[in-house]
Amino acid sequence: MADAAARSDFDALIGLGSNMGDKAANIRHAIGLLTDAGDIRLVRASRLYRTPPWGVLDQDWFVNACVAVATDLGPHELLARCLGVEDTMKRVRQERWGPRVIDVDVLIYRNVSLDDPELTLPHPRIVERAFVLLPLRDVAPDLMIAGHGLDRWIAALDTAGVEPIETAE
Repeated sequence: MADAAARSDFDALIGLGSNMGDKAANIRHAIGLLTDAGDIRLVRASRLYRTPPWGVLDQDWFVNACVAVATDLGPHELLARCLGVEDTMKRVRQERWGPRVIDVDVLIYRNVSLDDPELTLPHPRIVERAFVLLPLRDVAPDLMIAGHGLDRWIAALDTAGVEPIETAE
């Protein structure tokens, strides 16, 4: 699906979201936890976006962002780090697409296509989610997914309510 990156300055694209507590601070804290060990280097971070809930609609709005990172970790090791960040920040998984203090997803890893019980790359719903694609365009504007640029995928979605913010409310 991904024609991901003719870009050599990043190895992976990661999506982050929060709709509990200080949402913007949660995103920043998660990025810090991802990069603290030094084996994941932040290349670029998107703006923060205020977004409506997706999947389960009866919940608070989200703050979403994407980061481009450089790393020598493999895709499963990177996923393990993302899940470790969620655990450290005390994410509780009560319902699919429900409220969460933090969500950290590996969206794209190099040009790898992968589908196993632990990880699917590119992320299987990446082109269905404006809250992912708009921040993703901030960090990887030339990214191609399934032969199309991000603008084409974004144009096919309802982007109402997905707006950049300076700080969380």
